Amino acid sequence: MSKETIIAEAREAILQCDAQKALALANQALAEGLDPVEILADGFSVGIRKIGDLFGRGEVFLPELIMAAQAMKEASAVLEGALQTQSTQRKGKMLIATVEGDVHDIGKGIVVSMIKSQGVEVIDLGRDVPVPTLIEKAVEYEVDIIGTSALLTTTLTEQKKLEEELRKHGLRERFKTMVGGAPCTQRWADRIGADAYAEDAAEAVRKALELLES
Repeated sequence: MSKETIIAEAREAILQCDAQKALALANQALAEGLDPVEILADGFSVGIRKIGDLFGRGEVFLPELIMAAQAMKEASAVLEGALQTQSTQRKGKMLIATVEGDVHDIGKGIVVSMIKSQGVEVIDLGRDVPVPTLIEKAVEYEVDIIGTSALLTTTLTEQKKLEEELRKHGLRERFKTMVGGAPCTQRWADRIGADAYAEDAAEAVRKALELLES
C-alpha cells in the first residue's frame, strides 16, 4: 500500500470512528518503514480535526466524537511508541492539560501527539485540571513548559489564574507558559502574560520548540 493510500485511509478510519482499522493502519505504516510523524500529522490528525469541525457544526454527535478520539488515541500510541524508540535525545519537557471546568480534550490530544513526535517529553494531565495541580506537577516533574487548553470562554480565566499563581509563588521565571484553545487569541496571551499562544497543533509544536531554545 502506498504512503498516500495509508494517509488517506488513516483519515477515513478516524472519520468512520474505526479504532480497529486505525490501529491496523498505524502498524502497517511502521511495517512499511513510513515516517510516523508524517502519518500522524497528515493522516490521523487531519481526520480528528475534521471530526471536530463536524461536531462543531452539529453534523456528528458526542458518541461519534468519543469513538473517533479513541481511534486516534490507539493509533497515536503505536506511532508514538516508535518515535520514542527512535528518539535518543530529549529536547525538553512539557506539561499540558485542559483547565479546570473544561472537559474537552481532542484538540489537546493532537497537540500532545505532535509535540511528542519532535522529541519533547510530554506529561499530559488530562482535562478539568485545577491550577494548584498544574503547578504542583510542573514542579514535581521539573518541566520546562506549562501548556494549557481552554475550549470554553468561561474557563479562559483559569489560564489567567495560572499566571497569577505562578507569580504569587515566585515560580513564574521557572517555567515558560503556552496557551491555546478555541476562544484563545494572541491578544489574550499578551494580556495575561503567557509566553506563547498557539492557534493549532502545528503552531503549538513550533512555539514549544522555540520556547525550549530560548
